[in-house]
Amino acid sequence: MSDSPKLDFIREIISTDLSTGKHETPITRFPPEPNGYLHLGHAKSICLNFGIAQENPGAKCNLRFDDTNPEKEETEYVDSIKEDVKWLGFDWNDDLYFASDYFEFFYNCAVDLINKGLAYVDEESPEEIKLHRGNVNTPGTPSGFRERTIEENLEAFANMKAGKYKEGQAVLRAKIGLTSSNMNMRDPVMYRIMHAAHHRTGSDWCIYPMYDFAHPLEDAHEHITHSLCTLEFENHRPLYDWFIKNCPVPSAPRQIEFARLSLTYTIMSKRKLLQLVNEGHVSGWDDPRLPTISGIRRRGYPAAAIRAFCKRIGITKYNGTTDVALLEHDIRDHLNTHAPRRMAVLEPLKVLIENFSEEPTTSATIPNHPQDASYGEREVTLSAEIYIEQEDFMEDPPKKFFRLGPERYVRLRGGPIIQCTGFEKSESGEITLVRANLLPDTTGKDAPEGVKCKAAIHWVDAATAVDAEVRLYDRLFTVEDPDSAEGGFTSVLNPDSVKTVTAKVEASLAGEAPGTSFQFERNGYFVTDSKDHKPGEKTVFNRTTPLRDSWGKAK
Repeated sequence: MSDSPKLDFIREIISTDLSTGKHETPITRFPPEPNGYLHLGHAKSICLNFGIAQENPGAKCNLRFDDTNPEKEETEYVDSIKEDVKWLGFDWNDDLYFASDYFEFFYNCAVDLINKGLAYVDEESPEEIKLHRGNVNTPGTPSGFRERTIEENLEAFANMKAGKYKEGQAVLRAKIGLTSSNMNMRDPVMYRIMHAAHHRTGSDWCIYPMYDFAHPLEDAHEHITHSLCTLEFENHRPLYDWFIKNCPVPSAPRQIEFARLSLTYTIMSKRKLLQLVNEGHVSGWDDPRLPTISGIRRRGYPAAAIRAFCKRIGITKYNGTTDVALLEHDIRDHLNTHAPRRMAVLEPLKVLIENFSEEPTTSATIPNHPQDASYGEREVTLSAEIYIEQEDFMEDPPKKFFRLGPERYVRLRGGPIIQCTGFEKSESGEITLVRANLLPDTTGKDAPEGVKCKAAIHWVDAATAVDAEVRLYDRLFTVEDPDSAEGGFTSVLNPDSVKTVTAKVEASLAGEAPGTSFQFERNGYFVTDSKDHKPGEKTVFNRTTPLRDSWGKAK
């Protein structure tokens, strides 16, 4: 029996095509529209298309921008998409293309269809065209312009290109039929007029191809063997094949559809993500609460963990929703292995060690990773004043509370044991200071006889601590399926999706480079913010994920 892992259905198709000699090697493409930032759904497609290229000798994956709508596309989006693909660990090498590279080719293909009697210029209004196409139960009716002669259509199309029509006055339609149950086949629009400057071609063109016309021609022009797209394009495949069959193209790609990525507590619509940005619900496209690749990168999600997650969920033909907890598990799993440990106190409570002296303990030696000695150790200073978490002290602790309380003992992580000798409270009853004594010669040793010490807590030396702005990010929505919320997806935004605290952190963290991840012991995984953290000047951390799935526990 073979030990080879089972291939998904797309890789099985490709394997068969290679073994039968249909193709020497696969050529795939990742074809984003530069009208927004990429999100986790795109990450799945990137990993699939570029992954296939990496797995097969001589194969390649083109990065191609479908820039056929100048009103929505910007160079900013092109640059961000390139950065995202690189960050995920993939490279298109020299295989970078734009739909706008093929504008003349598209135009010539359209002229060829007109000459074959397979396309016509329609001057009906958009409303009339929609009405005359009918619906799934009613056949369409021919436009009054459908029977124009080839010469009339060639002249009208040339006039469209020359800018002699206003927007909405004319379109070029494929002449296929008006009775198909597949609405995509009812004389679809191939070209529309847009008097808008293009981010690459400027004002050279005022007619732009529709996606369904341009996309198959781009694939054929680049000799793509397997055109992989999500399931919503399944009904578009007959049209894809029709254009490939009837246009003068150099190759015949095969379109294959797979299920898109859907996550609980998440929206993946670029339109809705744009709404969140424009309405100020988030700080921008790279807000760490968004599922955009720039957002998850800023939040500290490792690229390797994203690749592992995409591999885990696999490629199927059936739509479904993946629990976001699975993604968070893969993030934790990766960071648990790769993130060095540090101590940070998010809700500081000062402890005064009243019997502190310079000897015998002025520092603690702590391993940077409990399972990997290659990360080394660090010396952490200890002085008469330290910070601990407020939750690690209770005035009247219950029986199973093993941290600090009156007369109780607790070990400082990597350091000595201390005993609480008293505490101070404010007029409102808040604990403001804990007093303690240090037990000499207890660093790295068992508790002395008669001393009950069952827990170790993290801490930060007050003399060397650095103030850090720590942003505690959580899920952006309160329900699993925000798209189906009765009041719309913005009605179920989580009001606690971010909380900012001023924490006390180890001094060395102030000098770390932006985008560096750590586990704050007992608090979770955190990363220095890529925009606002300034080494040596301003210390800013984003919480990547807690140590455990608190949402699952709550449910």
